Amino acid sequence: MARVTETDGAALPYRAMAYNNAWANHRLLSACAGLGAAAFQAPRTGFFPSLAATLNHILVVDWFYVDALEGGTLGPAAWTDEIPCPALSRLHAEQRAVDDRLIAVCERLDAAALGGEVRVSRGERVQIERCDRLLLHLFQHQTHHRGQAHAMLSSTAVRPPQLDEFFSVGEAPLRAREFAELGWTEEKVWAR
Repeated sequence: MARVTETDGAALPYRAMAYNNAWANHRLLSACAGLGAAAFQAPRTGFFPSLAATLNHILVVDWFYVDALEGGTLGPAAWTDEIPCPALSRLHAEQRAVDDRLIAVCERLDAAALGGEVRVSRGERVQIERCDRLLLHLFQHQTHHRGQAHAMLSSTAVRPPQLDEFFSVGEAPLRAREFAELGWTEEKVWAR
């Protein structure tokens, strides 16, 4: 494992959060695969009225902020369609793609980039945010709505997956299988 410099070390928590975010999304969406289309779309109690609506909200907000982190100008066009992926298989693929983009953003971070400005297109105006603060907001947003989806899933026949233990010792075989599905190794996740 390469030696971590003080400059690189500032970015390590963000990198770990990006991997954990992708893993949690993979676990939750994989669990949802046990539902039929009707159950995925069924009305449920939550901020958004269904699992499909909640999980699509996570996706479109990820598109919005990850694009800004990459220097893009997608802006509010990200949520032109509030449920762009009504089918779970497409939603899982799209979420995986944006999660990979977020990991790539975090892989490139150093202390200077974390304190740098990100231009967020809000349509009529451009909002300037510090990169570290925007990332913290994004991770909080994802966790908040994944928790709502997790609660919705608990009212179905599908058991909600464990989402809050990134590297639980007792889950090594499950983790290894899921990491293989994602194309990761623990060395890759923790490399620096």
